[in-house]
Amino acid sequence: MRVTLSTLDTCESSFTPLVVIELAQDVKDETKEWLKNRIIAKKKDGGAQLLFRPLLNKYEKETLENQNLYLVGASNVRLLLGAEAVGLVKECTDAAMRAFTYGTRHNFKGFHDNNNDFLTMAECQFIIKHELENLRARDEKMIPGYPQAKLYPGKSLMRRLLTSGIVTQVFPLHDTEALKKLEDTWYTRFALKYQPIDSIRSYFGETIALYFGFLEYFTFALIPMAIIGLPYYLFVWEDYDKYVIFASFNLIWSTVILEVWKRGCANMTYRWGTLVMKRQFEEPRPGFHGVLGINSVTGREEPLYSSYKRQLRIYLVSLPFVCLCLYFSLYVMMIYFDMEDWALSLHEDSGSEWTSLLLYVPSIVYAVVIEIMNRLYRYAAEFLTSWENHRLESAYQNHLILKVLVFNFLNCFASLFYIAFVLKDMKLLRQSLATLLITSQILNQVVESLLPYWLQRKYCARVKRKVQALKSDVDTTLYEQVLLEKEMGTYLGTFDDYLELFLQFGYVSLFSCVYPLAAAFAVLNNFTEVNSDALKMCRVFKRPFAEPSASIGVWQLAFETMSVISVVTNCALIGMSPQVNAVFPESKTDLVLIVVAVEHALLALKFILAFAIPDKPRHIQQKLARLEFESLEALKQQVLMKVPRSRRLV
Repeated sequence: MRVTLSTLDTCESSFTPLVVIELAQDVKDETKEWLKNRIIAKKKDGGAQLLFRPLLNKYEKETLENQNLYLVGASNVRLLLGAEAVGLVKECTDAAMRAFTYGTRHNFKGFHDNNNDFLTMAECQFIIKHELENLRARDEKMIPGYPQAKLYPGKSLMRRLLTSGIVTQVFPLHDTEALKKLEDTWYTRFALKYQPIDSIRSYFGETIALYFGFLEYFTFALIPMAIIGLPYYLFVWEDYDKYVIFASFNLIWSTVILEVWKRGCANMTYRWGTLVMKRQFEEPRPGFHGVLGINSVTGREEPLYSSYKRQLRIYLVSLPFVCLCLYFSLYVMMIYFDMEDWALSLHEDSGSEWTSLLLYVPSIVYAVVIEIMNRLYRYAAEFLTSWENHRLESAYQNHLILKVLVFNFLNCFASLFYIAFVLKDMKLLRQSLATLLITSQILNQVVESLLPYWLQRKYCARVKRKVQALKSDVDTTLYEQVLLEKEMGTYLGTFDDYLELFLQFGYVSLFSCVYPLAAAFAVLNNFTEVNSDALKMCRVFKRPFAEPSASIGVWQLAFETMSVISVVTNCALIGMSPQVNAVFPESKTDLVLIVVAVEHALLALKFILAFAIPDKPRHIQQKLARLEFESLEALKQQVLMKVPRSRRLV
């Protein structure tokens, strides 16, 4: 018998809670009832056809503190039908990856009618999120009880509820048993081992698994640089001509690791199904606003905003503001150099051990100021990008990343470029590079993981004491879990994590011929970063919704751009060394021409290597070609079925 959404029951009183919806404390009863009815209503009636109940039943509300918290789940059949709707790709029994369909479910590997583990919990929560976000207004003009919260046909109800403050947050619940197993294999036992990337993907989704996969890959890729750089640091510190081999290896290394990562990423994402997952039409982002009109592509009624107005905001407000911030960053940099001069003159006058330690203070203070400025600018960039009113989330993210990358690059590396090419003080360059790298790594570890974890531990202890003081005779396990998780910080995505690796890559590659020990410090930091980031994901932040991803996105381009810049800086630094200058004592023009020629040759080698190494392994290319062939054949069959039998060729 064919199972359809209209035959599913949404009145199950007991189900596995997957997602929590928290309402504001003063939400009206009619609004709660309307929201409940829309969530449990059948799809043909405009509902999500999910399972929904309050966290506390009538008896528990009298015993425990009442909270406007509601649990959302779904039956196994509903989740399977949802998997088909969102286009999840699964492995078939013939080892091919195909889009899942409920009608052909028995053709997929690992599927059994009594098996509820075919879909990972992350996929189940992603399906529920998709269904909640696709709850759309039909004939309602406003949210019941809130006339100021206007609706129009096709508007996402959940997004309107969130922007109106009626719903305060929607988040997926942790699975305590699965989380404990993941922690045991991931970070609780400190050891040099590979991460359980597939388990991370099953629990957190592809986007976060790709970040941890890239972090692990990048860390191991740094080890050869660290091993080679160590003897250079110890034995040939001042012989810059001997750094040519090291710098050349660095430039080839930076190209090869990025190209090999593409291949490894293709392998992983094909196995997970996201490499062949069809991209859905992107809906307007929640913060997008404008005059109500008809979208010329979809034919739906939605807010419209002039791209001309958006461009004016970008070029007349955002761009000048970014330039002003860049100028301020350079101004702070000059203050740092004044502090360096003051510390140096003080040391020269006294010559004591205390003043020798004082030489490092300006760099440490400047490193702390850089981190503070980066974080303050991030808030300003988010506000400006939101104010620009981009329609799509992808456009919003691209503009935000561009703003943040430009400022962070200048803020972190401008002083190093100034020391290298204006002051030409290699000793100060080494000292500043080492101080900035080590200080930023320590600050990131403390601010991103250790401090939030300590604050979260204190809050957990308070909640446990509060629940125990109730002395209720009801099971408070789920109640306590939801209470703890709802107060956790919200994980805002992998942006900051990739940014940290991007800046680290810059410290390692841009000035490798001056400070070859940078790679060794990066490796040491990343081994602890894996564990602190894992702790952060499991114990500090709410569980994020899974997001399917086929690559690390725009960050691949950012890393490749940094590797190109590193060619120029390393060639210029080697050309400035006394040993190389001694070869051309008379004509500096010949030196410049040779340095430029070498730089162009290395850039050409980089691009040849990038072209020669395919982005996808041969077997993945063949499988993708096979899937494309099958899709075309299936489309032909569908067209043929629509043609009347009398008109078909015999």
